[in-house]
Order: sequence, then C-alpha cells, then structure tokens
Amino acid sequence: MDEHDWLARRFEGHRTHLRAVAYRMLGSLSEADDAVQEAWLRLSRSDSGDVDNLGGWLTTVVGRICLDMLRSRKSRREDPVGAQLPDPIIGSAGGIDPEHQALLADSVGLALLVVLDTLDPAERLAFVLHDMFALPFDEIAPIVGRSSAATRQLASRARRRLQGSPTVPDADLSRQREVVDAFFAAARGGDFDALVSVLDPDVILRAEGGAAPAGTSRFVRGAATVASQALMFRAAGHGGVPRPALVNGAAGMVVTKDGVPTTVFAFTVVGGKIAAIDILADPDRLAALDFEPLG
Repeated sequence: MDEHDWLARRFEGHRTHLRAVAYRMLGSLSEADDAVQEAWLRLSRSDSGDVDNLGGWLTTVVGRICLDMLRSRKSRREDPVGAQLPDPIIGSAGGIDPEHQALLADSVGLALLVVLDTLDPAERLAFVLHDMFALPFDEIAPIVGRSSAATRQLASRARRRLQGSPTVPDADLSRQREVVDAFFAAARGGDFDALVSVLDPDVILRAEGGAAPAGTSRFVRGAATVASQALMFRAAGHGGVPRPALVNGAAGMVVTKDGVPTTVFAFTVVGGKIAAIDILADPDRLAALDFEPLG
C-alpha cells in the first residue's frame, strides 16, 4: 500500500464524523459532502507527517471550510424570512439507516438546525464544535480568529439564542407519534378545536416550496393561526397519502402522490404538544433527498 492509499484509508475512518460536523454547521447534506471532500483535498496536498492528531486536524479544517461557506451564504442572502429550510433526514417509522443515524447523534432535530441557521457564522461554529463535539475553545479560537475567551463568549451567545426555542423534542417517540397522528386526524376531519388542542399556544409553522392556498403564509405563529392554515390546505384539496416517517429522528410525516413524495412534515413535540412544524414541499429539493421505503 503506497502512502496515498494509506492516507486515504485513514481519512475514510474519519469521514462519518466529519460529515456529521459539516451537516450541523451547514444544514445541507450536499454542502456537507462538499466540505468533507475539500478537507480530503487539503489533506492530500499537505504534509500529513507533521499531524499528530489527524481527527482533530480534520475537524478544524472542516470547521474552517464550513465557516467560509456560511459567511459566503450570509453575504448572498438578502431576505432572512425566505431562508431555506435545512435538509431533512428521512427514515421509515421503524428507524433510520446507520449511515444517517450517525448524522443525528444528540438529537439534531430539524427545528434545532433552523435555529442554528439564525446564528452568526462564528457563533454557530463555536457552539457546534464545543457543545456538540467537545472541541476545546483553545482549538476553536484560531478558526474564528478570536481569543479563547472571546470564542467562549461566542458559544455563550449562541446558547442564549437557543434558550426558549422549541428545538429538543420529547424523548418518547411513541408519544410524539400519537400527537402527530392526532394532528392529521383533526386536519382530515376539519376539526379546528381538535387541532388547537394538540398545538402549543406559541407553535411556529415554517414552510418552503409548493403551491400555497390563498391566505396562507410561509411563516406563522400561534395555535389558532396554525390550525386555520391546516384547514385552508385541506379545503384547497392539497391531499395525498400521508405516510408515517422519522424526520431527523423525530415523528414526522411524508405525503405522497402516486408514490412520489410531495411534502415532508417535521414536527417538534414538546410537553405533549406540537411546538414547531417545518414543511418542505419544494419538488426539486425533495427529488434530491434520499427516501427510504416508507411502507
């Protein structure tokens, strides 16, 4: 085995971890793969003999690449309200395949990624690398060009932004499923009161893509408003076959027509109530996702 093959095998041993870092940083599976590939190119062009801790070195390289990508994304983004939802990871109701499961350790729900996307890029990097991957602030500081103390403050600000946001779903998946099923049953039956009863009073609904009925919005807050939106979609005939699924490890639903996924619903159930609903109905983005057989 020559040196290039030996280095490639060592890199492959870290690929799953690096992809998980990049997915949490970027919320995009394709961009995460691009970041990991760029890390490999940088490794293959470097003198790896000087690297004592290859895993740590690669993590910081991926972090730096993702930081640059986030900054570039932020400079292009003009309308934060129209920001793109993160890529959901879809699995059958019975579980998610091992490759995707590695991306979702520590319950990286879709709602958490949505909130992370509101952070400043440096705040996001400090929070992700320290709070999610236990990288010391001394190692993160050179990536963001700050002192260790200033980097600690970046992570602290990120935590404050996350507090109070519905990002951590209830641990009981079967209870989550009961609440989600009750939501769809109430929507199908046109039962406004039943819809409101399963929604948190401050529930947030975010939607991307798809033809929306007149009077609906891409972002709404409040149980009564969200319930009204759900009934508008029903009245407009936005039907299909809802199939139970796991969306980023939480109870969700995939709506299909003629066997083709048309809408992904991600729910964040907190305290037995739906605290957030994220809806992806963009046909181009759905076509690019990897759907397991849903049954």
